[in-house]
Amino acid sequence: MNDARSSNDTANGTASSVTARLRDLRRRQRMRSLLVTLTLGILAATLFVADLAFGHEIYPIGDILKVLGGEFVPGLSFTIGELRLPRVVVGLLAGFAFGVAGVSFQQMLRNTMASPDIIGITAGANLTAVFAIIVLGWSGPSLSAAAVVGGILTALLTVRLAWRGTFSTGRLILMGIGVAAALNAATSWILVRGDQWNIQQASRWLTGSLASSDWSDVPALAAVTVLAAVPLIALARQVDVMRFGDPMARGLGVRVESVQMTVIMLSVLLLSTATASSGPISFVSFLSGPLAMWLNGPHRPAIVQSGLVGSCIVLAADIVAQHIPPTQLPVGVVTSIIAGPILILLIIRLSRKQVLA
Repeated sequence: MNDARSSNDTANGTASSVTARLRDLRRRQRMRSLLVTLTLGILAATLFVADLAFGHEIYPIGDILKVLGGEFVPGLSFTIGELRLPRVVVGLLAGFAFGVAGVSFQQMLRNTMASPDIIGITAGANLTAVFAIIVLGWSGPSLSAAAVVGGILTALLTVRLAWRGTFSTGRLILMGIGVAAALNAATSWILVRGDQWNIQQASRWLTGSLASSDWSDVPALAAVTVLAAVPLIALARQVDVMRFGDPMARGLGVRVESVQMTVIMLSVLLLSTATASSGPISFVSFLSGPLAMWLNGPHRPAIVQSGLVGSCIVLAADIVAQHIPPTQLPVGVVTSIIAGPILILLIIRLSRKQVLA
């Protein structure tokens, strides 16, 4: 009896110790996640103000804060409020949207390479935008609407081609790569047939730029960013459970197909709207997720953190694009230059993991 009681006490003590360790681990993970979020938020706010301050003239931070607070400052209210502020707000929102859309795809498909840039969504928005510019002569809201519709239709086509009675993430990625190749070829064909002025306009749009941003771009982008990001944040836990496999997720009460389709459509809507506002700023959706997950720690949803990383990348790239080179560059050129080496390092890292496995 005494031996049995001693064994029970030992087992209970071990269980209590494991529970305490798990509780302590979760607490430290939550603290790390909160610290990362606050740090990224402060960095995004700093880059936001810096992007407003730097230009042909560098304005004092105090005067900029007065303008942001609604106070009229002679000489600054127009320059900051009407010229620089719309550009920076669009950059902040578009970067957040790119980051959230990218990490949502990557976590749902359980593949770091499965960003919207890779699986064709951006290519669909690009094709319809180029068609609207060169063939239809559209600009402004009509052009933005065309890009959104193109991204959504491409997503529906890719999902339909990948569907074989069930949802396969590997098949979706492969189909997306094939669809992207076909759409990029069609985009090139339309560019070849356009006149010089339209080709220049389409090329600027395809590069990804904040130069033509104005206040008309902000309401739709802000509304879609909020309305799509909030459900994606709410679904992050269920998406995280799916990393154990679809059967396990179903056993834990996750409606796998419903969650997958919801994440896909919300992410596509986010990506298409951001692309319509700023053009396809390359690799932001691809880079934001891995960086955020590395900062946030393993097996932690990083939706908000990825959005903030996306905002920081776009704002930092905009500052560099405007002031470092001899002539101003589109933001997408800078993000592509940054992303190239990181992409190579990421592929090497993934290859080493596969070899070790």
